[in-house]
Amino acid sequence: MEKYVINGGNKLYGSVKIQSAKNSVLPILAAAVLTDGQVKILNVPHISDVSNMVKILIRLGCKAEYIGEDILIDSSSANCFEIPSGLAHELRSSIFLLGSLISRFKMAKIAFPGGCDIGLRPVDLHLNGLKRLGVEITEKNGYILCKCEKLVGTEIMLDCPSVGATENIMLAAVKAEGTTIIKNAAREPEIEDLQKFLNAIGAKVKGAGSGTIVIDGVNTLGSAEFLPINDRIEAGTFLIAAAMCGGEVELECTSAENISSLLHKLRENGCNIHIKNDKIILESSKTLTSVKSIETQPYPGFPTDLQAQFTALLCICKGQSIVTENLFETRFKYVPELRKMGADITVINRSAFVRGVDKFKGATVVAHDLRGGAALVLAGLAAEGRSEVLDISHINRGYGSFEYKLRAIGGDITRVAV
Repeated sequence: MEKYVINGGNKLYGSVKIQSAKNSVLPILAAAVLTDGQVKILNVPHISDVSNMVKILIRLGCKAEYIGEDILIDSSSANCFEIPSGLAHELRSSIFLLGSLISRFKMAKIAFPGGCDIGLRPVDLHLNGLKRLGVEITEKNGYILCKCEKLVGTEIMLDCPSVGATENIMLAAVKAEGTTIIKNAAREPEIEDLQKFLNAIGAKVKGAGSGTIVIDGVNTLGSAEFLPINDRIEAGTFLIAAAMCGGEVELECTSAENISSLLHKLRENGCNIHIKNDKIILESSKTLTSVKSIETQPYPGFPTDLQAQFTALLCICKGQSIVTENLFETRFKYVPELRKMGADITVINRSAFVRGVDKFKGATVVAHDLRGGAALVLAGLAAEGRSEVLDISHINRGYGSFEYKLRAIGGDITRVAV
Protein backbone atom coordinates (compact mmCIF):
# COMPACT_ATOMS: atom_id res chain seq x y z
CA MET A 1 0.00 0.00 0.00
CA GLU A 2 1.15 3.51 -0.82
CA LYS A 3 -0.20 7.01 -0.35
CA TYR A 4 0.45 10.53 -1.56
CA VAL A 5 1.45 13.21 0.92
CA ILE A 6 0.72 16.68 -0.47
CA ASN A 7 1.49 20.15 0.88
CA GLY A 8 -0.88 22.40 -1.00
CA GLY A 9 -0.85 26.02 -2.05
CA ASN A 10 1.92 26.13 -4.66
CA LYS A 11 1.27 27.64 -8.05
CA LEU A 12 2.29 25.47 -11.00
CA TYR A 13 4.77 26.57 -13.68
CA GLY A 14 6.54 24.59 -16.36
CA SER A 15 6.13 22.00 -19.06
CA VAL A 16 4.62 18.49 -19.04
CA LYS A 17 5.11 15.85 -21.74
CA ILE A 18 1.92 13.84 -22.21
CA GLN A 19 2.15 10.05 -22.39
CA SER A 20 0.56 7.78 -24.99
CA ALA A 21 -3.10 7.20 -24.25
CA LYS A 22 -3.88 4.35 -21.87
CA ASN A 23 -7.22 3.87 -23.60
CA SER A 24 -5.45 3.52 -26.93
CA VAL A 25 -2.50 1.39 -25.82
CA LEU A 26 -4.63 -1.30 -24.16
CA PRO A 27 -6.77 -2.28 -27.20
CA ILE A 28 -3.66 -2.02 -29.41
CA LEU A 29 -1.88 -4.51 -27.14
CA ALA A 30 -4.92 -6.77 -27.45
CA ALA A 31 -4.77 -6.38 -31.23
CA ALA A 32 -1.15 -7.58 -31.26
CA VAL A 33 -2.46 -11.11 -30.59
CA LEU A 34 -3.94 -11.12 -34.11
CA THR A 35 -0.58 -11.25 -35.89
CA ASP A 36 2.46 -13.51 -35.94
CA GLY A 37 4.61 -10.53 -36.83
CA GLN A 38 6.54 -8.41 -34.35
CA VAL A 39 4.81 -5.29 -33.06
CA LYS A 40 6.54 -2.37 -31.36
CA ILE A 41 4.38 0.15 -29.48
CA LEU A 42 6.16 3.43 -28.72
CA ASN A 43 6.04 5.82 -25.74
CA VAL A 44 3.97 3.49 -23.57
CA PRO A 45 3.25 4.73 -20.02
CA HIS A 46 4.53 2.65 -17.09
CA ILE A 47 1.14 2.15 -15.44
CA SER A 48 -0.39 -0.89 -13.77
CA ASP A 49 -3.13 -1.39 -16.40
CA VAL A 50 -0.49 -1.75 -19.13
CA SER A 51 1.65 -3.96 -16.90
CA ASN A 52 -1.31 -6.27 -16.29
CA MET A 53 -2.10 -6.44 -20.01
CA VAL A 54 1.53 -7.41 -20.72
CA LYS A 55 1.28 -10.13 -18.06
CA ILE A 56 -1.85 -11.46 -19.75
CA LEU A 57 -0.13 -11.55 -23.15
CA ILE A 58 2.76 -13.51 -21.63
CA ARG A 59 0.34 -16.00 -20.04
CA LEU A 60 -1.24 -16.47 -23.47
CA GLY A 61 2.15 -17.53 -24.81
CA CYS A 62 3.22 -14.24 -26.40
CA LYS A 63 6.60 -12.65 -25.88
CA ALA A 64 6.08 -9.14 -24.53
CA GLU A 65 8.48 -6.81 -22.75
CA TYR A 66 9.21 -3.16 -22.04
CA ILE A 67 12.30 -1.82 -23.79
CA GLY A 68 12.76 1.61 -22.27
CA GLU A 69 9.53 3.50 -23.01
CA ASP A 70 8.43 1.04 -25.72
CA ILE A 71 6.83 -2.41 -25.68
CA LEU A 72 7.88 -5.17 -28.07
CA ILE A 73 5.38 -7.98 -28.71
CA ASP A 74 5.85 -11.23 -30.63
CA SER A 75 2.65 -13.28 -30.67
CA SER A 76 3.91 -16.02 -32.99
CA SER A 77 4.15 -18.43 -30.05
CA ALA A 78 0.68 -17.63 -28.61
CA ASN A 79 -0.90 -20.96 -27.65
CA CYS A 80 -3.56 -20.25 -25.01
CA PHE A 81 -7.10 -18.89 -25.33
CA GLU A 82 -7.86 -18.53 -21.59
CA ILE A 83 -7.25 -15.27 -19.74
CA PRO A 84 -6.28 -15.92 -16.10
CA SER A 85 -9.05 -14.95 -13.70
CA GLY A 86 -6.76 -13.06 -11.32
CA LEU A 87 -5.50 -10.75 -14.07
CA ALA A 88 -8.94 -10.37 -15.66
CA HIS A 89 -10.33 -9.20 -12.33
CA GLU A 90 -7.58 -6.58 -12.10
CA LEU A 91 -8.03 -5.20 -15.59
CA ARG A 92 -11.30 -4.11 -17.16
CA SER A 93 -9.65 -3.88 -20.58
CA SER A 94 -8.92 -7.61 -20.60
CA ILE A 95 -12.37 -7.88 -22.21
CA PHE A 96 -10.81 -6.54 -25.46
CA LEU A 97 -8.93 -9.79 -25.83
CA LEU A 98 -12.16 -11.68 -26.51
CA GLY A 99 -12.28 -10.41 -30.09
CA SER A 100 -8.59 -11.11 -30.71
CA LEU A 101 -8.64 -14.59 -29.15
CA ILE A 102 -11.79 -15.61 -31.03
CA SER A 103 -10.22 -14.39 -34.26
CA ARG A 104 -6.97 -16.30 -33.64
CA PHE A 105 -8.08 -19.51 -31.90
CA LYS A 106 -11.83 -19.66 -32.62
CA MET A 107 -12.12 -20.09 -28.85
CA ALA A 108 -11.81 -17.84 -25.80
CA LYS A 109 -12.37 -18.10 -22.07
CA ILE A 110 -12.30 -15.13 -19.73
CA ALA A 111 -13.49 -14.34 -16.23
CA PHE A 112 -15.76 -11.31 -16.04
CA PRO A 113 -13.35 -8.35 -16.02
CA GLY A 114 -12.74 -5.95 -13.15
CA GLY A 115 -11.37 -2.41 -12.99
CA CYS A 116 -12.72 0.65 -11.20
CA ASP A 117 -15.99 0.43 -9.31
CA ILE A 118 -17.77 3.31 -11.05
CA GLY A 119 -21.05 1.56 -11.79
CA LEU A 120 -22.49 -1.22 -13.90
CA ARG A 121 -20.56 -1.75 -17.12
CA PRO A 122 -22.28 -4.74 -18.70
CA VAL A 123 -20.54 -6.57 -21.52
CA ASP A 124 -23.80 -7.40 -23.31
CA LEU A 125 -22.95 -5.15 -26.26
CA HIS A 126 -19.61 -6.91 -26.70
CA LEU A 127 -21.19 -10.36 -26.58
CA ASN A 128 -24.14 -9.51 -28.82
CA GLY A 129 -21.75 -8.15 -31.45
CA LEU A 130 -19.64 -11.31 -31.33
CA LYS A 131 -22.77 -13.46 -31.63
CA ARG A 132 -23.68 -11.60 -34.81
CA LEU A 133 -20.29 -12.64 -36.23
CA GLY A 134 -21.07 -16.31 -35.53
CA VAL A 135 -19.69 -16.82 -32.01
CA GLU A 136 -21.44 -19.17 -29.60
CA ILE A 137 -21.27 -17.77 -26.07
CA THR A 138 -21.90 -19.43 -22.72
CA GLU A 139 -21.74 -17.66 -19.36
CA LYS A 140 -21.03 -20.05 -16.49
CA ASN A 141 -19.55 -19.79 -12.98
CA GLY A 142 -18.27 -16.27 -13.56
CA TYR A 143 -16.65 -17.07 -16.89
CA ILE A 144 -17.46 -16.15 -20.49
CA LEU A 145 -16.85 -19.07 -22.87
CA CYS A 146 -16.75 -18.38 -26.61
CA LYS A 147 -16.29 -20.63 -29.63
CA CYS A 148 -17.05 -20.64 -33.33
CA GLU A 149 -16.36 -22.62 -36.50
CA LYS A 150 -15.59 -19.42 -38.39
CA LEU A 151 -16.26 -15.70 -38.18
CA VAL A 152 -18.49 -14.25 -40.89
CA GLY A 153 -18.87 -10.55 -41.56
CA THR A 154 -22.26 -8.97 -41.05
CA GLU A 155 -23.96 -5.69 -40.17
CA ILE A 156 -24.06 -4.87 -36.46
CA MET A 157 -26.12 -2.07 -34.97
CA LEU A 158 -25.00 -1.10 -31.45
CA ASP A 159 -27.73 -0.06 -29.02
CA CYS A 160 -25.40 2.67 -27.77
CA PRO A 161 -21.97 3.85 -29.00
CA SER A 162 -19.91 1.76 -26.58
CA VAL A 163 -16.16 2.26 -26.96
CA GLY A 164 -15.27 -1.22 -25.71
CA ALA A 165 -17.88 -3.02 -27.79
CA THR A 166 -16.86 -1.11 -30.93
CA GLU A 167 -13.21 -2.04 -30.39
CA ASN A 168 -13.94 -5.68 -29.58
CA ILE A 169 -16.04 -6.13 -32.70
CA MET A 170 -13.32 -4.48 -34.80
CA LEU A 171 -10.75 -6.93 -33.41
CA ALA A 172 -12.95 -9.93 -34.12
CA ALA A 173 -13.91 -8.78 -37.61
CA VAL A 174 -10.51 -7.98 -39.14
CA LYS A 175 -9.94 -11.63 -40.16
CA ALA A 176 -13.59 -12.62 -40.60
CA GLU A 177 -14.91 -13.77 -43.97
CA GLY A 178 -16.45 -10.92 -45.92
CA THR A 179 -17.38 -7.44 -44.74
CA THR A 180 -18.50 -6.27 -41.30
CA ILE A 181 -20.32 -2.96 -40.84
CA ILE A 182 -20.63 -1.48 -37.34
CA LYS A 183 -23.36 1.14 -37.06
CA ASN A 184 -23.79 3.57 -34.18
CA ALA A 185 -20.10 2.99 -33.50
CA ALA A 186 -18.24 4.95 -30.85
CA ARG A 187 -16.38 7.96 -32.28
CA GLU A 188 -13.62 8.45 -29.68
CA PRO A 189 -10.11 9.30 -30.94
CA GLU A 190 -8.91 5.98 -29.51
CA ILE A 191 -11.19 4.17 -32.00
CA GLU A 192 -9.46 5.99 -34.86
CA ASP A 193 -6.10 5.06 -33.37
CA LEU A 194 -7.02 1.38 -33.25
CA GLN A 195 -8.05 1.59 -36.91
CA LYS A 196 -4.66 3.14 -37.78
CA PHE A 197 -2.82 0.37 -35.96
CA LEU A 198 -4.88 -2.42 -37.52
CA ASN A 199 -4.32 -0.97 -40.97
CA ALA A 200 -0.59 -0.65 -40.20
CA ILE A 201 -0.41 -4.43 -39.71
CA GLY A 202 -2.42 -5.11 -42.87
CA ALA A 203 -6.10 -4.91 -41.97
CA LYS A 204 -8.70 -3.12 -44.09
CA VAL A 205 -10.70 -0.85 -41.80
CA LYS A 206 -12.30 2.50 -42.62
CA GLY A 207 -14.79 4.91 -41.10
CA ALA A 208 -13.45 5.13 -37.53
CA GLY A 209 -14.30 8.49 -36.04
CA SER A 210 -17.73 8.38 -37.68
CA GLY A 211 -20.82 6.44 -36.67
CA THR A 212 -20.18 3.71 -39.26
CA ILE A 213 -17.08 1.52 -39.45
CA VAL A 214 -16.49 -0.90 -42.34
CA ILE A 215 -14.09 -3.84 -42.00
CA ASP A 216 -13.14 -6.02 -44.95
CA GLY A 217 -11.70 -9.29 -43.64
CA VAL A 218 -8.14 -10.31 -44.53
CA ASN A 219 -6.31 -13.61 -44.16
CA THR A 220 -3.01 -12.53 -42.64
CA LEU A 221 -1.55 -9.63 -40.67
CA GLY A 222 2.06 -8.51 -40.37
CA SER A 223 4.49 -6.38 -38.35
CA ALA A 224 4.44 -2.70 -37.46
CA GLU A 225 6.00 -0.01 -35.31
CA PHE A 226 3.34 2.31 -33.97
CA LEU A 227 3.11 5.49 -31.90
CA PRO A 228 -0.32 5.79 -30.23
CA ILE A 229 -2.05 9.14 -29.77
CA ASN A 230 -1.40 11.16 -26.65
CA ASP A 231 -3.54 10.67 -23.56
CA ARG A 232 -6.27 13.31 -23.68
CA ILE A 233 -7.36 12.43 -20.13
CA GLU A 234 -3.87 12.92 -18.70
CA ALA A 235 -3.65 16.19 -20.64
CA GLY A 236 -7.00 17.32 -19.26
CA THR A 237 -5.98 16.39 -15.73
CA PHE A 238 -2.86 18.59 -15.87
CA LEU A 239 -4.80 21.49 -17.41
CA ILE A 240 -7.33 21.29 -14.59
CA ALA A 241 -4.49 21.12 -12.04
CA ALA A 242 -3.04 24.35 -13.45
CA ALA A 243 -6.46 26.01 -13.40
CA MET A 244 -7.01 25.04 -9.74
CA CYS A 245 -3.57 25.99 -8.46
CA GLY A 246 -2.89 29.03 -10.60
CA GLY A 247 0.22 29.63 -12.67
CA GLU A 248 1.14 28.74 -16.23
CA VAL A 249 1.60 25.20 -17.57
CA GLU A 250 2.54 24.06 -21.07
CA LEU A 251 1.55 20.61 -22.33
CA GLU A 252 3.77 19.00 -24.95
CA CYS A 253 2.70 16.26 -27.37
CA THR A 254 -1.01 16.73 -27.10
CA SER A 255 -4.05 17.47 -29.26
CA ALA A 256 -6.32 20.41 -28.55
CA GLU A 257 -8.97 18.98 -30.87
CA ASN A 258 -9.33 15.81 -28.78
CA ILE A 259 -10.11 17.81 -25.61
CA SER A 260 -11.98 20.71 -27.17
CA SER A 261 -15.00 20.20 -24.88
CA LEU A 262 -12.77 20.67 -21.81
CA LEU A 263 -10.93 23.67 -23.28
CA HIS A 264 -14.29 25.34 -23.94
CA LYS A 265 -15.29 24.93 -20.29
CA LEU A 266 -11.91 26.10 -18.97
CA ARG A 267 -12.22 29.27 -21.02
CA GLU A 268 -15.69 29.76 -19.50
CA ASN A 269 -14.02 29.44 -16.09
CA GLY A 270 -11.74 32.35 -16.95
CA CYS A 271 -8.52 30.56 -17.93
CA ASN A 272 -6.36 31.87 -20.76
CA ILE A 273 -5.50 29.12 -23.23
CA HIS A 274 -3.07 29.31 -26.15
CA ILE A 275 -2.66 26.55 -28.73
CA LYS A 276 0.31 26.11 -31.03
CA ASN A 277 0.74 22.91 -33.04
CA ASP A 278 0.94 20.06 -30.50
CA LYS A 279 1.28 22.35 -27.47
CA ILE A 280 -1.35 23.82 -25.16
CA ILE A 281 -0.50 26.60 -22.70
CA LEU A 282 -2.90 27.42 -19.87
CA GLU A 283 -2.63 30.51 -17.67
CA SER A 284 -4.77 30.77 -14.54
CA SER A 285 -5.11 33.68 -12.13
CA LYS A 286 -6.52 31.29 -9.50
CA THR A 287 -9.70 33.45 -9.39
CA LEU A 288 -12.19 31.53 -11.49
CA THR A 289 -15.93 31.60 -12.16
CA SER A 290 -18.16 28.52 -12.17
CA VAL A 291 -19.74 27.29 -15.37
CA LYS A 292 -23.49 26.82 -15.14
CA SER A 293 -23.50 23.12 -15.96
CA ILE A 294 -21.66 20.24 -17.56
CA GLU A 295 -22.98 16.87 -18.71
CA THR A 296 -20.84 13.89 -19.58
CA GLN A 297 -21.49 12.49 -23.04
CA PRO A 298 -19.84 10.15 -25.54
CA TYR A 299 -17.16 11.83 -27.65
CA PRO A 300 -17.09 14.62 -28.76
CA GLY A 301 -19.05 15.58 -25.63
CA PHE A 302 -17.51 16.21 -22.22
CA PRO A 303 -15.60 13.05 -21.20
CA THR A 304 -16.73 11.09 -18.17
CA ASP A 305 -13.04 10.44 -17.38
CA LEU A 306 -12.57 14.17 -16.64
CA GLN A 307 -15.79 14.68 -14.71
CA ALA A 308 -14.31 14.15 -11.23
CA GLN A 309 -11.32 16.41 -11.87
CA PHE A 310 -13.50 19.19 -13.29
CA THR A 311 -15.95 18.91 -10.41
CA ALA A 312 -13.02 19.42 -8.02
CA LEU A 313 -12.20 22.60 -9.94
CA LEU A 314 -15.81 23.83 -9.71
CA CYS A 315 -15.67 23.39 -5.93
CA ILE A 316 -13.29 26.37 -5.65
CA CYS A 317 -14.86 28.54 -8.36
CA LYS A 318 -17.11 31.49 -7.58
CA GLY A 319 -20.77 30.57 -8.07
CA GLN A 320 -22.85 27.41 -8.46
CA SER A 321 -22.77 24.57 -10.97
CA ILE A 322 -24.61 21.37 -11.82
CA VAL A 323 -22.59 18.35 -12.96
CA THR A 324 -24.59 15.53 -14.55
CA GLU A 325 -23.03 12.09 -15.06
CA ASN A 326 -24.82 10.30 -17.90
CA LEU A 327 -22.54 7.30 -18.39
CA PHE A 328 -21.67 5.69 -15.03
CA GLU A 329 -24.17 5.71 -12.21
CA THR A 330 -21.78 5.55 -9.25
CA ARG A 331 -19.06 7.87 -10.47
CA PHE A 332 -19.64 10.34 -7.62
CA LYS A 333 -18.02 8.08 -5.01
CA TYR A 334 -15.24 10.64 -4.61
CA VAL A 335 -17.68 13.35 -3.43
CA PRO A 336 -17.67 12.42 0.30
CA GLU A 337 -13.86 12.64 0.20
CA LEU A 338 -13.96 16.14 -1.32
CA ARG A 339 -16.44 17.14 1.40
CA LYS A 340 -13.75 16.24 3.97
CA MET A 341 -11.66 18.93 2.32
CA GLY A 342 -14.40 21.54 2.59
CA ALA A 343 -16.30 21.06 -0.68
CA ASP A 344 -20.00 22.00 -0.73
CA ILE A 345 -21.57 19.33 -2.97
CA THR A 346 -25.00 17.69 -2.90
CA VAL A 347 -25.58 14.63 -5.07
CA ILE A 348 -29.10 13.79 -6.20
CA ASN A 349 -29.39 10.78 -8.50
CA ARG A 350 -26.93 11.42 -11.35
CA SER A 351 -26.36 15.13 -10.69
CA ALA A 352 -24.00 16.92 -8.33
CA PHE A 353 -24.95 20.42 -7.20
CA VAL A 354 -21.74 22.32 -6.48
CA ARG A 355 -21.50 25.59 -4.56
CA GLY A 356 -18.10 27.20 -4.75
CA VAL A 357 -16.03 27.71 -1.60
CA ASP A 358 -12.97 29.91 -1.07
CA LYS A 359 -10.47 27.04 -0.92
CA PHE A 360 -9.97 23.41 0.02
CA LYS A 361 -8.57 22.47 3.42
CA GLY A 362 -5.97 19.73 3.78
CA ALA A 363 -7.36 16.35 4.91
CA THR A 364 -6.81 12.60 4.73
CA VAL A 365 -8.91 11.09 1.94
CA VAL A 366 -9.23 7.76 0.13
CA ALA A 367 -9.06 7.16 -3.64
CA HIS A 368 -11.92 4.81 -4.57
CA ASP A 369 -11.24 4.80 -8.32
CA LEU A 370 -8.78 6.09 -10.90
CA ARG A 371 -10.26 9.43 -11.93
CA GLY A 372 -11.80 10.20 -8.56
CA GLY A 373 -8.37 9.58 -7.05
CA ALA A 374 -6.79 12.03 -9.49
CA ALA A 375 -9.40 14.63 -8.48
CA LEU A 376 -8.39 14.22 -4.83
CA VAL A 377 -4.73 14.78 -5.73
CA LEU A 378 -5.64 18.00 -7.55
CA ALA A 379 -7.71 19.13 -4.57
CA GLY A 380 -4.72 18.46 -2.29
CA LEU A 381 -2.42 20.51 -4.52
CA ALA A 382 -4.85 23.45 -4.39
CA ALA A 383 -5.66 23.07 -0.68
CA GLU A 384 -4.44 25.02 2.29
CA GLY A 385 -2.26 22.73 4.41
CA ARG A 386 -1.30 19.07 4.27
CA SER A 387 -3.31 16.29 2.64
CA GLU A 388 -2.89 12.54 2.36
CA VAL A 389 -4.46 10.51 -0.45
CA LEU A 390 -4.70 6.84 0.51
CA ASP A 391 -5.01 3.72 -1.68
CA ILE A 392 -3.31 5.24 -4.70
CA SER A 393 -3.15 1.86 -6.46
CA HIS A 394 -6.21 3.08 -8.39
CA ILE A 395 -4.33 6.17 -9.57
CA ASN A 396 -1.38 3.98 -10.63
CA ARG A 397 -3.69 2.35 -13.19
CA GLY A 398 -3.77 5.41 -15.42
CA TYR A 399 -1.06 7.97 -14.62
CA GLY A 400 2.60 7.21 -15.22
CA SER A 401 5.16 9.13 -13.13
CA PHE A 402 2.29 11.25 -11.79
CA GLU A 403 4.04 12.68 -8.76
CA TYR A 404 7.28 13.29 -10.69
CA LYS A 405 5.48 15.29 -13.37
CA LEU A 406 3.60 17.29 -10.74
CA ARG A 407 6.78 18.01 -8.78
CA ALA A 408 8.51 19.15 -11.97
CA ILE A 409 5.97 21.97 -12.32
CA GLY A 410 5.99 22.97 -8.64
CA GLY A 411 3.65 20.59 -6.85
CA ASP A 412 4.73 19.46 -3.38
CA ILE A 413 3.75 15.79 -3.56
CA THR A 414 5.51 12.64 -2.37
CA ARG A 415 4.71 8.93 -2.71
CA VAL A 416 5.05 7.21 0.68
CA ALA A 417 4.84 3.51 1.59
CA VAL A 418 2.19 2.75 4.21
